[in-house]
Amino acid sequence: MLLFKGPRDQLLSPLQSVCGIVEKRHTLPILSNVLMEKDGEKLTLLATDIEIQITTKTATVGADKAGITVGARKLQDILRSLPETAEVSLALDEKRLQLKAGKSRFNLQTLPAEDFPRMTTTEGQATRLLITQKQMKRLLALVQYAMAQQDIRYYLNGLLLVAKGNELRMVATDGHRLAYAAETLAETPAPIEVILPRKTILELSRQLADNDDPLEIALTSTQARFSFGNIELVSKLIDGKFPDYERVIPQHHSKLIKLSRDALLHSLLRAAILTNEKFRGVRLVLAEGSLKIISSNAEQEEAQEEIEIDYSGDALDVGFNVTYLLDVLNNVSNETIELHLADANSSALFVLPGNETFKYVVMPMRI
Repeated sequence: MLLFKGPRDQLLSPLQSVCGIVEKRHTLPILSNVLMEKDGEKLTLLATDIEIQITTKTATVGADKAGITVGARKLQDILRSLPETAEVSLALDEKRLQLKAGKSRFNLQTLPAEDFPRMTTTEGQATRLLITQKQMKRLLALVQYAMAQQDIRYYLNGLLLVAKGNELRMVATDGHRLAYAAETLAETPAPIEVILPRKTILELSRQLADNDDPLEIALTSTQARFSFGNIELVSKLIDGKFPDYERVIPQHHSKLIKLSRDALLHSLLRAAILTNEKFRGVRLVLAEGSLKIISSNAEQEEAQEEIEIDYSGDALDVGFNVTYLLDVLNNVSNETIELHLADANSSALFVLPGNETFKYVVMPMRI
Protein backbone atom coordinates (compact mmCIF):
# COMPACT_ATOMS: atom_id res chain seq x y z
CA MET A 1 0.00 0.00 0.00
CA LEU A 2 1.39 3.38 -1.03
CA LEU A 3 1.89 5.87 1.84
CA PHE A 4 3.73 8.65 0.03
CA LYS A 5 4.84 9.54 -3.46
CA GLY A 6 6.41 12.87 -4.36
CA PRO A 7 9.59 15.01 -4.34
CA ARG A 8 12.10 14.32 -1.55
CA ASP A 9 11.66 17.68 0.19
CA GLN A 10 7.87 17.29 0.34
CA LEU A 11 8.52 14.53 2.89
CA LEU A 12 11.87 15.61 4.38
CA SER A 13 10.71 19.11 5.34
CA PRO A 14 7.73 18.02 7.53
CA LEU A 15 9.79 15.12 8.92
CA GLN A 16 12.49 17.57 10.10
CA SER A 17 9.76 19.64 11.79
CA VAL A 18 8.78 16.73 14.04
CA CYS A 19 12.17 14.99 14.47
CA GLY A 20 13.70 17.60 16.79
CA ILE A 21 11.98 16.19 19.88
CA VAL A 22 12.65 12.51 19.13
CA GLU A 23 15.08 11.02 21.66
CA LYS A 24 17.81 8.81 20.15
CA ARG A 25 17.58 6.24 22.92
CA HIS A 26 14.33 5.81 24.75
CA THR A 27 13.09 3.28 27.29
CA LEU A 28 10.03 2.93 25.02
CA PRO A 29 11.47 2.02 21.58
CA ILE A 30 8.33 3.26 19.78
CA LEU A 31 9.09 6.84 20.97
CA SER A 32 12.11 6.81 18.64
CA ASN A 33 9.62 6.42 15.80
CA VAL A 34 7.47 8.87 13.88
CA LEU A 35 3.79 8.09 13.37
CA MET A 36 2.70 8.40 9.74
CA GLU A 37 -1.01 8.37 8.99
CA LYS A 38 -2.38 8.55 5.45
CA ASP A 39 -5.91 9.70 4.87
CA GLY A 40 -6.54 10.09 1.16
CA GLU A 41 -4.20 12.73 -0.26
CA LYS A 42 -3.07 13.92 3.17
CA LEU A 43 -0.17 12.43 5.15
CA THR A 44 0.09 13.38 8.84
CA LEU A 45 3.39 13.01 10.71
CA LEU A 46 3.46 12.98 14.52
CA ALA A 47 6.30 12.64 17.05
CA THR A 48 6.24 12.79 20.84
CA ASP A 49 8.46 12.34 23.89
CA ILE A 50 5.38 12.18 26.20
CA GLU A 51 6.04 15.80 27.37
CA ILE A 52 5.81 17.44 23.93
CA GLN A 53 3.99 16.37 20.78
CA ILE A 54 4.48 17.83 17.29
CA THR A 55 2.14 17.21 14.37
CA THR A 56 2.50 18.34 10.77
CA LYS A 57 0.97 17.47 7.39
CA THR A 58 2.06 17.04 3.80
CA ALA A 59 0.40 16.12 0.50
CA THR A 60 0.54 12.64 -1.04
CA VAL A 61 -1.35 10.67 -3.69
CA GLY A 62 -4.08 8.02 -3.70
CA ALA A 63 -7.26 7.51 -1.70
CA ASP A 64 -6.11 4.89 0.85
CA LYS A 65 -6.18 5.04 4.63
CA ALA A 66 -3.20 3.61 6.50
CA GLY A 67 -0.99 4.18 9.53
CA ILE A 68 2.44 2.98 10.64
CA THR A 69 5.40 4.07 12.80
CA VAL A 70 9.01 3.96 11.62
CA GLY A 71 12.41 5.04 13.02
CA ALA A 72 12.37 8.85 12.72
CA ARG A 73 16.13 9.51 12.59
CA LYS A 74 16.84 6.66 10.15
CA LEU A 75 14.15 7.86 7.75
CA GLN A 76 15.44 11.43 8.05
CA ASP A 77 19.06 10.36 7.44
CA ILE A 78 18.08 8.34 4.34
CA LEU A 79 16.06 11.21 2.87
CA ARG A 80 18.87 13.70 3.57
CA SER A 81 21.39 11.47 1.80
CA LEU A 82 19.30 11.29 -1.39
CA PRO A 83 19.74 13.86 -4.20
CA GLU A 84 17.61 16.99 -3.75
CA THR A 85 15.78 16.30 -6.99
CA ALA A 86 14.90 12.68 -6.05
CA GLU A 87 11.34 11.42 -6.40
CA VAL A 88 10.55 9.27 -3.36
CA SER A 89 7.92 6.63 -2.70
CA LEU A 90 7.05 4.95 0.62
CA ALA A 91 5.02 1.74 0.53
CA LEU A 92 3.85 -0.64 3.24
CA ASP A 93 4.84 -4.22 2.61
CA GLU A 94 3.44 -6.32 5.48
CA LYS A 95 5.49 -5.16 8.53
CA ARG A 96 8.13 -3.28 6.58
CA LEU A 97 8.24 0.14 5.02
CA GLN A 98 9.88 0.18 1.61
CA LEU A 99 11.46 3.44 0.46
CA LYS A 100 12.34 3.80 -3.22
CA ALA A 101 14.17 6.63 -4.95
CA GLY A 102 15.72 6.10 -8.39
CA LYS A 103 17.73 2.91 -8.12
CA SER A 104 17.92 3.07 -4.29
CA ARG A 105 15.84 0.69 -2.13
CA PHE A 106 15.52 0.67 1.65
CA ASN A 107 13.43 -1.71 3.78
CA LEU A 108 12.73 -0.36 7.26
CA GLN A 109 11.34 -2.02 10.39
CA THR A 110 7.99 -0.69 11.58
CA LEU A 111 5.82 -0.82 14.72
CA PRO A 112 2.00 -0.66 14.67
CA ALA A 113 0.34 2.77 14.65
CA GLU A 114 -2.16 1.71 17.34
CA ASP A 115 0.72 1.19 19.83
CA PHE A 116 1.93 4.79 19.46
CA PRO A 117 1.33 6.83 22.66
CA ARG A 118 -0.39 10.09 21.77
CA MET A 119 -0.77 12.94 24.24
CA THR A 120 -4.37 13.56 25.17
CA THR A 121 -5.14 17.18 24.39
CA THR A 122 -7.07 18.84 27.17
CA GLU A 123 -10.47 19.96 26.11
CA GLY A 124 -12.36 22.72 27.87
CA GLN A 125 -11.86 26.44 28.18
CA ALA A 126 -8.52 27.61 26.83
CA THR A 127 -7.07 31.13 26.86
CA ARG A 128 -6.22 32.05 23.26
CA LEU A 129 -3.48 34.47 22.27
CA LEU A 130 -2.65 35.61 18.76
CA ILE A 131 0.79 36.96 17.91
CA THR A 132 3.09 36.85 14.88
CA GLN A 133 5.82 34.21 14.64
CA LYS A 134 8.41 37.01 14.42
CA GLN A 135 7.20 38.64 17.68
CA MET A 136 7.29 35.34 19.55
CA LYS A 137 10.70 34.39 18.17
CA ARG A 138 12.07 37.77 19.30
CA LEU A 139 10.56 37.45 22.79
CA LEU A 140 12.08 33.99 23.22
CA ALA A 141 15.50 35.19 22.03
CA LEU A 142 15.47 38.04 24.56
CA VAL A 143 14.88 35.81 27.60
CA GLN A 144 15.56 32.11 27.01
CA TYR A 145 19.31 32.25 27.78
CA ALA A 146 18.45 33.08 31.42
CA MET A 147 16.60 29.79 32.00
CA ALA A 148 18.15 27.35 34.47
CA GLN A 149 19.50 23.99 33.32
CA GLN A 150 18.75 20.93 35.48
CA ASP A 151 18.10 23.01 38.59
CA ILE A 152 16.62 21.18 41.57
CA ARG A 153 14.02 23.99 41.59
CA TYR A 154 12.36 22.41 38.56
CA TYR A 155 10.15 25.47 37.90
CA LEU A 156 13.30 27.46 36.96
CA ASN A 157 14.08 24.99 34.13
CA GLY A 158 11.56 26.73 31.95
CA LEU A 159 10.07 30.06 31.07
CA LEU A 160 7.16 31.98 32.56
CA LEU A 161 4.56 33.12 30.03
CA VAL A 162 2.15 35.77 31.34
CA ALA A 163 -0.87 37.34 29.65
CA LYS A 164 -1.68 40.53 31.55
CA GLY A 165 -3.93 43.20 30.09
CA ASN A 166 -2.99 43.48 26.43
CA GLU A 167 0.61 42.35 27.06
CA LEU A 168 2.31 39.02 26.55
CA ARG A 169 5.25 38.77 28.95
CA MET A 170 8.10 36.26 29.10
CA VAL A 171 10.35 35.81 32.11
CA ALA A 172 13.29 33.48 32.71
CA THR A 173 15.62 33.20 35.71
CA ASP A 174 18.19 30.76 37.08
CA GLY A 175 18.38 32.47 40.47
CA HIS A 176 21.50 34.49 39.52
CA ARG A 177 19.99 36.62 36.76
CA LEU A 178 16.56 37.35 35.34
CA ALA A 179 15.41 38.36 31.84
CA TYR A 180 12.03 39.96 31.14
CA ALA A 181 10.51 40.91 27.80
CA ALA A 182 7.00 41.95 26.73
CA GLU A 183 5.05 42.39 23.50
CA THR A 184 1.70 44.13 22.92
CA LEU A 185 -1.20 41.91 21.84
CA ALA A 186 -3.92 42.99 19.41
CA GLU A 187 -6.62 41.78 21.84
CA THR A 188 -6.91 41.57 25.63
CA PRO A 189 -7.20 37.91 26.67
CA ALA A 190 -8.15 36.55 30.10
CA PRO A 191 -5.15 36.88 32.48
CA ILE A 192 -3.07 33.69 32.75
CA GLU A 193 0.39 32.58 33.94
CA VAL A 194 2.01 29.30 32.88
CA ILE A 195 5.52 27.82 33.00
CA LEU A 196 6.69 26.27 29.72
CA PRO A 197 9.40 23.56 29.88
CA ARG A 198 12.91 24.28 28.61
CA LYS A 199 12.69 21.72 25.79
CA THR A 200 9.47 23.31 24.50
CA ILE A 201 11.11 26.75 24.42
CA LEU A 202 14.17 25.50 22.54
CA GLU A 203 11.98 23.63 20.03
CA LEU A 204 9.73 26.67 19.46
CA SER A 205 12.78 28.90 18.91
CA ARG A 206 14.06 26.45 16.31
CA GLN A 207 10.75 26.11 14.48
CA LEU A 208 9.31 29.63 14.41
CA ALA A 209 9.91 31.65 11.26
CA ASP A 210 11.11 35.26 11.29
CA ASN A 211 7.99 36.54 9.52
CA ASP A 212 4.58 38.09 10.19
CA ASP A 213 2.64 34.83 9.78
CA PRO A 214 0.28 34.15 12.70
CA LEU A 215 1.00 32.01 15.74
CA GLU A 216 -1.99 30.94 17.82
CA ILE A 217 -1.36 29.96 21.44
CA ALA A 218 -4.04 28.08 23.39
CA LEU A 219 -3.38 27.73 27.14
CA THR A 220 -5.13 25.59 29.74
CA SER A 221 -4.01 24.90 33.32
CA THR A 222 -1.98 21.83 32.25
CA GLN A 223 -1.15 22.27 28.58
CA ALA A 224 -0.05 24.75 25.93
CA ARG A 225 -0.79 24.39 22.23
CA PHE A 226 1.08 26.38 19.57
CA SER A 227 -0.31 26.38 16.01
CA PHE A 228 1.66 28.00 13.17
CA GLY A 229 2.09 27.19 9.49
CA ASN A 230 1.51 23.45 9.08
CA ILE A 231 2.75 22.70 12.59
CA GLU A 232 0.95 22.06 15.85
CA LEU A 233 3.10 21.75 18.98
CA VAL A 234 1.42 20.59 22.20
CA SER A 235 3.36 20.75 25.48
CA LYS A 236 2.75 19.84 29.08
CA LEU A 237 3.30 22.69 31.54
CA ILE A 238 5.56 22.80 34.60
CA ASP A 239 3.50 22.73 37.75
CA GLY A 240 5.11 25.11 40.24
CA LYS A 241 5.27 28.63 41.63
CA PHE A 242 7.55 30.93 39.66
CA PRO A 243 9.43 33.62 41.66
CA ASP A 244 7.80 37.07 41.88
CA TYR A 245 9.68 38.68 39.00
CA GLU A 246 8.25 42.16 39.59
CA ARG A 247 9.88 42.23 43.04
CA VAL A 248 13.26 41.21 41.63
CA ILE A 249 13.46 44.05 39.07
CA PRO A 250 15.09 47.09 40.76
CA GLN A 251 13.12 50.33 40.57
CA HIS A 252 15.30 53.13 41.93
CA HIS A 253 18.97 52.54 41.10
CA SER A 254 20.69 55.94 41.28
CA LYS A 255 23.68 55.35 38.97
CA LEU A 256 22.87 55.38 35.26
CA ILE A 257 25.42 54.74 32.51
CA LYS A 258 24.73 54.73 28.78
CA LEU A 259 27.12 52.48 26.88
CA SER A 260 27.79 51.33 23.34
CA ARG A 261 26.70 47.68 23.37
CA ASP A 262 29.48 46.79 20.97
CA ALA A 263 32.23 48.51 23.00
CA LEU A 264 31.08 46.88 26.25
CA LEU A 265 30.72 43.47 24.60
CA HIS A 266 34.24 43.48 23.19
CA SER A 267 35.81 44.83 26.38
CA LEU A 268 34.13 42.05 28.37
CA LEU A 269 35.17 39.39 25.84
CA ARG A 270 38.80 40.47 26.19
CA ALA A 271 38.63 40.66 29.99
CA ALA A 272 36.94 37.24 30.11
CA ILE A 273 40.10 35.61 28.71
CA LEU A 274 41.90 36.14 32.04
CA THR A 275 39.03 35.38 34.44
CA ASN A 276 39.20 32.56 36.94
CA GLU A 277 37.85 29.52 35.04
CA LYS A 278 35.64 28.46 37.92
CA PHE A 279 34.13 31.79 39.02
CA ARG A 280 34.33 33.83 35.77
CA GLY A 281 34.25 37.08 37.76
CA VAL A 282 34.96 40.60 36.47
CA ARG A 283 34.97 43.87 38.42
CA LEU A 284 33.19 46.91 37.07
CA VAL A 285 34.92 49.97 38.52
CA LEU A 286 32.92 53.12 37.99
CA ALA A 287 34.50 56.57 38.35
CA GLU A 288 33.90 60.01 36.92
CA GLY A 289 34.04 59.77 33.12
CA SER A 290 35.19 56.15 33.03
CA LEU A 291 34.14 52.51 33.47
CA LYS A 292 36.97 50.06 34.05
CA ILE A 293 36.56 46.30 33.60
CA ILE A 294 39.13 44.32 35.58
CA SER A 295 39.68 40.57 35.72
CA SER A 296 42.33 38.31 37.24
CA ASN A 297 42.95 34.61 37.74
CA ALA A 298 44.75 32.10 39.96
CA GLU A 299 48.01 32.59 37.99
CA GLN A 300 48.06 36.25 39.14
CA GLU A 301 47.39 37.45 35.59
CA GLU A 302 45.27 40.54 35.15
CA ALA A 303 43.32 42.28 32.39
CA GLN A 304 42.07 45.88 32.47
CA GLU A 305 39.78 47.55 29.95
CA GLU A 306 38.55 51.15 30.12
CA ILE A 307 35.53 52.74 28.44
CA GLU A 308 34.94 56.50 28.44
CA ILE A 309 31.43 57.33 29.68
CA ASP A 310 29.30 60.33 30.49
CA TYR A 311 29.14 59.89 34.29
CA SER A 312 29.81 62.23 37.20
CA GLY A 313 28.30 60.42 40.23
CA ASP A 314 29.87 58.46 43.11
CA ALA A 315 32.57 55.86 42.53
CA LEU A 316 31.63 52.17 42.66
CA ASP A 317 33.46 48.83 42.52
CA VAL A 318 31.18 45.83 41.93
CA GLY A 319 31.76 42.25 40.71
CA PHE A 320 29.70 40.14 38.28
CA ASN A 321 29.91 36.80 36.51
CA VAL A 322 31.13 37.80 33.04
CA THR A 323 29.09 35.07 31.31
CA TYR A 324 25.84 36.64 32.55
CA LEU A 325 26.89 40.04 31.18
CA LEU A 326 27.95 38.61 27.81
CA ASP A 327 24.66 36.69 27.48
CA VAL A 328 22.53 39.82 27.49
CA LEU A 329 24.84 41.75 25.15
CA ASN A 330 24.87 38.86 22.66
CA ASN A 331 21.08 38.64 22.60
CA VAL A 332 19.99 42.26 22.23
CA SER A 333 20.63 44.14 18.99
CA ASN A 334 20.41 47.81 20.09
CA GLU A 335 23.48 49.97 19.54
CA THR A 336 23.14 51.59 22.98
CA ILE A 337 22.38 49.91 26.28
CA GLU A 338 21.63 51.48 29.67
CA LEU A 339 23.15 50.09 32.85
CA HIS A 340 21.60 51.00 36.21
CA LEU A 341 23.66 50.40 39.38
CA ALA A 342 23.21 51.15 43.09
CA ASP A 343 26.01 49.77 45.28
CA ALA A 344 28.39 46.81 45.55
CA ASN A 345 25.71 44.57 47.12
CA SER A 346 22.87 45.36 44.70
CA SER A 347 22.00 43.78 41.39
CA ALA A 348 22.62 45.52 38.06
CA LEU A 349 19.76 46.37 35.73
CA PHE A 350 20.22 46.47 31.94
CA VAL A 351 17.53 48.19 29.86
CA LEU A 352 17.22 49.44 26.30
CA PRO A 353 16.91 53.26 25.98
CA GLY A 354 13.28 54.39 25.66
CA ASN A 355 12.04 50.81 25.88
CA GLU A 356 10.01 49.57 28.84
CA THR A 357 9.48 46.10 27.39
CA PHE A 358 12.91 44.61 28.16
CA LYS A 359 14.75 44.30 31.46
CA TYR A 360 17.70 42.16 32.53
CA VAL A 361 18.81 41.84 36.15
CA VAL A 362 22.16 40.35 37.30
CA MET A 363 23.09 39.59 40.91
CA PRO A 364 26.53 40.83 42.01
CA MET A 365 29.29 38.48 43.12
CA ARG A 366 32.11 38.94 45.61
CA ILE A 367 35.54 39.01 43.97
